[in-house]
Amino acid sequence: MVKKSVAEILGTFILVFFGVGSAVLMGAHIGLLGIAIAFGLSIVAAAYGLGAISGAHLNPAVSLGVLIAGRMSAAEFILYVISQIVGATLAAAVVYLIATGRPEFDIAVNGLGQNGWGAGYGDGYGLTAAFVFELVATFLFVTVILGATHGRAPVGFAGLAIGLTLAGIHLVGIAVTGVSVNPARSFGPALLVGGQAMSQLWLFFVAPLLGGALAGVLHVAGVTRPD
Repeated sequence: MVKKSVAEILGTFILVFFGVGSAVLMGAHIGLLGIAIAFGLSIVAAAYGLGAISGAHLNPAVSLGVLIAGRMSAAEFILYVISQIVGATLAAAVVYLIATGRPEFDIAVNGLGQNGWGAGYGDGYGLTAAFVFELVATFLFVTVILGATHGRAPVGFAGLAIGLTLAGIHLVGIAVTGVSVNPARSFGPALLVGGQAMSQLWLFFVAPLLGGALAGVLHVAGVTRPD
Protein backbone atom coordinates (compact mmCIF):
# COMPACT_ATOMS: atom_id res chain seq x y z
CA MET A 1 0.00 0.00 0.00
CA VAL A 2 2.91 2.36 0.71
CA LYS A 3 4.35 1.72 -2.75
CA LYS A 4 0.95 2.35 -4.31
CA SER A 5 0.58 5.60 -2.40
CA VAL A 6 4.04 6.80 -3.46
CA ALA A 7 3.30 5.83 -7.05
CA GLU A 8 0.06 7.83 -7.04
CA ILE A 9 1.79 10.83 -5.50
CA LEU A 10 4.57 10.72 -8.10
CA GLY A 11 2.21 9.97 -10.96
CA THR A 12 -0.13 12.82 -10.12
CA PHE A 13 2.91 15.06 -9.67
CA ILE A 14 3.95 14.15 -13.22
CA LEU A 15 0.48 14.94 -14.55
CA VAL A 16 0.27 18.38 -12.92
CA PHE A 17 3.92 19.27 -13.47
CA PHE A 18 3.73 18.46 -17.20
CA GLY A 19 0.24 19.79 -17.79
CA VAL A 20 -0.09 22.78 -15.52
CA GLY A 21 3.60 23.54 -15.93
CA SER A 22 3.23 23.72 -19.71
CA ALA A 23 0.34 26.16 -19.35
CA VAL A 24 2.01 28.41 -16.79
CA LEU A 25 5.61 28.36 -18.00
CA MET A 26 5.26 27.78 -21.74
CA GLY A 27 1.66 28.58 -22.65
CA ALA A 28 2.55 31.71 -24.62
CA HIS A 29 5.07 29.74 -26.66
CA ILE A 30 3.31 26.42 -27.34
CA GLY A 31 -0.36 27.46 -27.36
CA LEU A 32 -3.40 25.33 -26.56
CA LEU A 33 -2.28 22.47 -28.80
CA GLY A 34 1.01 22.24 -26.96
CA ILE A 35 -0.71 22.24 -23.58
CA ALA A 36 -3.08 19.49 -24.70
CA ILE A 37 -0.14 17.38 -25.88
CA ALA A 38 1.68 17.96 -22.59
CA PHE A 39 -1.28 16.67 -20.58
CA GLY A 40 -1.54 13.63 -22.84
CA LEU A 41 2.19 12.87 -22.63
CA SER A 42 2.07 13.14 -18.84
CA ILE A 43 -0.41 10.27 -18.71
CA VAL A 44 1.70 8.16 -21.07
CA ALA A 45 4.78 8.79 -18.92
CA ALA A 46 3.06 7.99 -15.63
CA ALA A 47 1.17 4.99 -17.00
CA TYR A 48 4.24 3.25 -18.36
CA GLY A 49 6.54 4.38 -15.57
CA LEU A 50 4.33 3.73 -12.55
CA GLY A 51 1.24 1.90 -13.78
CA ALA A 52 2.63 -1.51 -12.84
CA ILE A 53 2.67 -0.41 -9.20
CA SER A 54 -0.62 1.40 -8.67
CA GLY A 55 -2.41 1.37 -12.02
CA ALA A 56 -1.59 5.08 -12.38
CA HIS A 57 -5.08 6.40 -11.64
CA LEU A 58 -3.76 9.92 -10.84
CA ASN A 59 -7.35 11.09 -10.51
CA PRO A 60 -10.09 10.63 -7.86
CA ALA A 61 -12.72 10.34 -10.61
CA VAL A 62 -10.80 7.48 -12.18
CA SER A 63 -10.37 5.79 -8.81
CA LEU A 64 -14.11 6.15 -8.15
CA GLY A 65 -14.90 4.48 -11.47
CA VAL A 66 -12.44 1.69 -10.67
CA LEU A 67 -13.98 1.29 -7.19
CA ILE A 68 -17.49 1.00 -8.62
CA ALA A 69 -16.20 -1.44 -11.23
CA GLY A 70 -15.06 -3.66 -8.36
CA ARG A 71 -11.35 -3.40 -9.08
CA MET A 72 -10.26 -1.80 -5.79
CA SER A 73 -11.36 -1.65 -2.16
CA ALA A 74 -12.80 1.34 -0.33
CA ALA A 75 -9.63 1.58 1.77
CA GLU A 76 -7.50 1.69 -1.38
CA PHE A 77 -9.80 4.34 -2.85
CA ILE A 78 -9.33 6.62 0.15
CA LEU A 79 -5.55 6.13 0.08
CA TYR A 80 -5.43 6.84 -3.65
CA VAL A 81 -7.46 10.04 -3.37
CA ILE A 82 -5.33 11.41 -0.55
CA SER A 83 -2.16 10.53 -2.46
CA GLN A 84 -3.44 12.15 -5.65
CA ILE A 85 -4.32 15.38 -3.88
CA VAL A 86 -0.89 15.46 -2.21
CA GLY A 87 0.89 14.86 -5.52
CA ALA A 88 -1.12 17.53 -7.33
CA THR A 89 -0.54 20.10 -4.58
CA LEU A 90 3.20 19.44 -4.46
CA ALA A 91 3.46 19.78 -8.24
CA ALA A 92 1.46 23.02 -8.27
CA ALA A 93 3.79 24.39 -5.58
CA VAL A 94 6.86 23.48 -7.63
CA VAL A 95 5.41 25.07 -10.76
CA TYR A 96 4.65 28.20 -8.74
CA LEU A 97 8.18 28.27 -7.35
CA ILE A 98 9.64 28.04 -10.86
CA ALA A 99 7.20 30.65 -12.21
CA THR A 100 8.28 33.17 -9.58
CA GLY A 101 11.74 33.08 -11.15
CA ARG A 102 10.29 35.34 -13.84
CA PRO A 103 10.26 38.85 -12.31
CA GLU A 104 6.98 39.89 -13.91
CA PHE A 105 5.07 36.80 -12.77
CA ASP A 106 2.11 37.60 -10.52
CA ILE A 107 -0.08 34.70 -9.49
CA ALA A 108 -3.08 37.03 -9.09
CA VAL A 109 -2.66 38.15 -12.70
CA ASN A 110 -1.10 35.17 -14.46
CA GLY A 111 -2.80 32.43 -12.47
CA LEU A 112 -1.46 28.91 -12.03
CA GLY A 113 -3.34 26.92 -14.64
CA GLN A 114 -6.39 26.76 -12.39
CA ASN A 115 -9.75 25.62 -13.71
CA GLY A 116 -12.76 27.92 -13.88
CA TRP A 117 -15.60 29.33 -15.92
CA GLY A 118 -17.51 32.56 -16.53
CA ALA A 119 -16.50 36.10 -17.35
CA GLY A 120 -12.76 36.61 -17.44
CA TYR A 121 -11.95 32.92 -17.79
CA GLY A 122 -11.20 31.23 -21.11
CA ASP A 123 -13.89 32.09 -23.64
CA GLY A 124 -16.38 33.01 -20.92
CA TYR A 125 -18.50 29.84 -20.97
CA GLY A 126 -21.16 29.73 -18.26
CA LEU A 127 -21.79 27.38 -15.36
CA THR A 128 -24.05 24.97 -17.27
CA ALA A 129 -21.61 24.59 -20.15
CA ALA A 130 -18.74 24.03 -17.71
CA PHE A 131 -20.65 21.42 -15.72
CA VAL A 132 -21.84 19.52 -18.79
CA PHE A 133 -18.39 19.52 -20.35
CA GLU A 134 -16.68 18.24 -17.20
CA LEU A 135 -19.27 15.54 -16.59
CA VAL A 136 -19.33 14.26 -20.17
CA ALA A 137 -15.57 14.50 -20.69
CA THR A 138 -14.85 12.64 -17.45
CA PHE A 139 -17.40 9.97 -18.30
CA LEU A 140 -15.74 9.40 -21.67
CA PHE A 141 -12.26 9.48 -20.14
CA VAL A 142 -13.03 6.93 -17.42
CA THR A 143 -14.93 4.74 -19.88
CA VAL A 144 -11.83 4.60 -22.07
CA ILE A 145 -9.66 3.81 -19.05
CA LEU A 146 -11.88 0.97 -17.84
CA GLY A 147 -12.02 -0.49 -21.33
CA ALA A 148 -8.34 -0.06 -22.14
CA THR A 149 -7.28 -1.72 -18.88
CA HIS A 150 -9.72 -4.61 -19.15
CA GLY A 151 -8.26 -8.09 -19.46
CA ARG A 152 -9.57 -8.45 -23.01
CA ALA A 153 -8.09 -5.18 -24.26
CA PRO A 154 -4.92 -5.24 -26.41
CA VAL A 155 -1.93 -5.67 -24.12
CA GLY A 156 0.54 -2.81 -23.76
CA PHE A 157 -1.50 -0.02 -25.32
CA ALA A 158 -3.56 1.25 -22.39
CA GLY A 159 -1.21 4.10 -21.46
CA LEU A 160 -1.10 5.35 -25.03
CA ALA A 161 -4.88 5.16 -25.49
CA ILE A 162 -5.53 6.95 -22.21
CA GLY A 163 -2.96 9.66 -22.89
CA LEU A 164 -4.31 10.36 -26.36
CA THR A 165 -7.84 10.53 -24.96
CA LEU A 166 -6.81 13.13 -22.39
CA ALA A 167 -5.05 15.15 -25.09
CA GLY A 168 -8.21 15.02 -27.22
CA ILE A 169 -10.35 16.14 -24.30
CA HIS A 170 -8.07 19.14 -23.82
CA LEU A 171 -8.37 20.04 -27.49
CA VAL A 172 -12.12 20.22 -27.01
CA GLY A 173 -12.38 21.95 -23.66
CA ILE A 174 -9.42 24.12 -22.69
CA ALA A 175 -11.35 27.25 -23.62
CA VAL A 176 -14.39 26.05 -21.63
CA THR A 177 -12.93 25.21 -18.20
CA GLY A 178 -9.21 24.76 -18.73
CA VAL A 179 -10.11 21.03 -18.48
CA SER A 180 -10.14 19.35 -15.14
CA VAL A 181 -11.77 15.90 -15.45
CA ASN A 182 -9.74 15.41 -12.27
CA PRO A 183 -10.51 16.89 -8.83
CA ALA A 184 -6.88 16.54 -7.68
CA ARG A 185 -5.55 18.39 -10.72
CA SER A 186 -7.97 21.23 -9.93
CA PHE A 187 -7.30 21.28 -6.19
CA GLY A 188 -3.55 21.89 -6.28
CA PRO A 189 -3.54 25.09 -8.35
CA ALA A 190 -6.76 26.41 -6.76
CA LEU A 191 -5.33 26.05 -3.27
CA LEU A 192 -2.40 28.30 -4.18
CA VAL A 193 -4.36 30.80 -6.28
CA GLY A 194 -7.31 31.12 -3.88
CA GLY A 195 -10.18 33.53 -4.55
CA GLN A 196 -12.39 32.60 -7.50
CA ALA A 197 -10.44 29.42 -8.16
CA MET A 198 -11.35 28.10 -4.72
CA SER A 199 -14.95 29.32 -4.88
CA GLN A 200 -15.46 27.46 -8.17
CA LEU A 201 -13.59 24.34 -7.09
CA TRP A 202 -16.80 22.51 -6.12
CA LEU A 203 -17.74 22.02 -9.78
CA PHE A 204 -14.42 20.33 -10.51
CA PHE A 205 -15.15 17.81 -7.79
CA VAL A 206 -18.85 17.21 -8.38
CA ALA A 207 -18.98 16.96 -12.18
CA PRO A 208 -15.89 14.73 -12.65
CA LEU A 209 -16.90 12.43 -9.80
CA LEU A 210 -20.39 12.06 -11.29
CA GLY A 211 -18.86 11.32 -14.69
CA GLY A 212 -16.47 8.77 -13.24
CA ALA A 213 -19.24 7.12 -11.24
CA LEU A 214 -21.47 6.86 -14.31
CA ALA A 215 -18.65 5.25 -16.27
CA GLY A 216 -18.17 2.73 -13.47
CA VAL A 217 -21.88 1.92 -13.27
CA LEU A 218 -22.19 1.30 -17.02
CA HIS A 219 -19.05 -0.84 -16.96
CA VAL A 220 -20.43 -2.99 -14.13
CA ALA A 221 -23.76 -3.26 -15.97
CA GLY A 222 -21.92 -4.66 -18.96
CA VAL A 223 -22.89 -1.81 -21.28
CA THR A 224 -19.29 -0.73 -21.88
CA ARG A 225 -17.46 -3.82 -20.62
CA PRO A 226 -15.81 -5.84 -23.40
CA ASP A 227 -16.96 -9.25 -22.22
